[in-house]
Amino acid sequence: MNRNFLSSIYFLPGLLSFFLLSNTRILETISTTVSISDGKIEGIKEVSGVLSFKGIPYALPPIQSLRWKAPQPLDPWTGIKKCTVFAASPMQADPAPFSMWSQEFLIPKEPSDEDCLYLNVWTGARSVNEKRPVLVWIYGGGFSSGGSAVPIYNGESLARKGIVFVNINYRVGIFGFLAHPWLTKESPYNASGNYGMLDQVAALQWVKKNIAHFGGDPENVTIAGQSAGSMSVNCLIASPLAHGLFNKAIAESGASFLRNSPLAPRVSQMDLKQAEQEGTRIAVELKTTTIDELKNIPSDELLKKVRFSARPIIDGYFLPESIPAIFNQHKENKVALLTGWNEDEGLLFGPVKSANDFKKDIERQYGSDAGALLHHYPASSDEEAAGSQLKLSRDLIFGAQNYVLANKINSYQPNVFVYRFTRKVPGTGEYAKYGAFHTGEVPYALDNLQFVNRPWEAADHDLAKTMSTYWVNFIAFGDPNDSGLPDWPRYDLGSKKIMDLGIHPAARTIPDSTSLNFLASRLMAD
Repeated sequence: MNRNFLSSIYFLPGLLSFFLLSNTRILETISTTVSISDGKIEGIKEVSGVLSFKGIPYALPPIQSLRWKAPQPLDPWTGIKKCTVFAASPMQADPAPFSMWSQEFLIPKEPSDEDCLYLNVWTGARSVNEKRPVLVWIYGGGFSSGGSAVPIYNGESLARKGIVFVNINYRVGIFGFLAHPWLTKESPYNASGNYGMLDQVAALQWVKKNIAHFGGDPENVTIAGQSAGSMSVNCLIASPLAHGLFNKAIAESGASFLRNSPLAPRVSQMDLKQAEQEGTRIAVELKTTTIDELKNIPSDELLKKVRFSARPIIDGYFLPESIPAIFNQHKENKVALLTGWNEDEGLLFGPVKSANDFKKDIERQYGSDAGALLHHYPASSDEEAAGSQLKLSRDLIFGAQNYVLANKINSYQPNVFVYRFTRKVPGTGEYAKYGAFHTGEVPYALDNLQFVNRPWEAADHDLAKTMSTYWVNFIAFGDPNDSGLPDWPRYDLGSKKIMDLGIHPAARTIPDSTSLNFLASRLMAD
């Protein structure tokens, strides 16, 4: 598929079907009813002409005896399963807007349920032989929240541009990441936790098996995600269980290369022993003495009673070793990469500290490295210290993580493209004070500004058109560039050229590579 062909899909939706159906042999057409490996499903035809299939099951419901088990294969069904509305979001706390995130960035208020292993497909294809490039989107939410029905994750816009768009649900929080010696013992692979990650693998296996029925190419799959979704992308690149399921990756604001820091908690993996100790503590708190008792606690009761920090686990199965160790041994899955982070996505866990308190904290936490760290993140005044705290938080949680990911992939792969999203997202009232905030780039990249209630300007629509075209080109070809777009140079360790995605997108040298190099050299996980 070349770029001109992809453009014809976007601008002339009927042209592709005409060319394909005028071929000498009759091709299988795609309609609102599709036969997949487990049975027939029925979707709908959107006004745009895109076909959407929502709430497609990809594994058995992980409930009752299947709670805290790896996803299990479906039982085939007879008849036609209606797949016209989103399934329930994963079980989690009730969504409520907070900080910079309005309702459009959150799951619907209802329903949510443990029975959540479903995915959604949008396609503009009319023949199974079109072999359109495929995007599988993985949501963020700190591994404790999120879902595929979040409005900004809608796939129709990119499907109109020639992509088969898939987004998935996976288990979050205690339902997706609880480890315990009981669970490890009953597991056929001698590990526990990481159920949310195994859900992602199962969804990718479903895509491999079924996406051709929607006109997609199972050999041209890009995984993409933001925040915890981006960390998931990093984990999937590292996991041997995901081998052969994708060949490109988009990682927006998140990876897992640096050690935990008091200034940036929960950014690395924990090992299985640590995770089992946490699970044992929880079981004791809940006064359970068997695995069956634990599995029989109602889901809403678990949410109310348990404080749980979810994250991927080095379990010897999904992650045989830590992500840095896997990459250092070149055992990761090989991909082309598009990655980056946002200018103003520093997240402070507590109030802003004064210059004096900030310097004391740095000296206590970083010892002999404190002076050098304060050189990169100075605190000569309270105002300067406030800015440095936000920048250090941004770089520890996101910037340095994705920077290291880009450097690791670039060591063997020239097709690495790095961005910095700098557009101050428009807002009114409380939302006006946030800049290029965490998650702010997603509706631009997925061309979904229409789902977010903000005072968009012409410049925002132009940026969304540019960014979504870059993303589509990368998904299709492993290179975001095309005629009519500002040139996005390949990233390399020498020039460190990145794309500044602001009102006027332009290439520039990464402005803070010395700070990022310092963090990477001092705080890289073992």
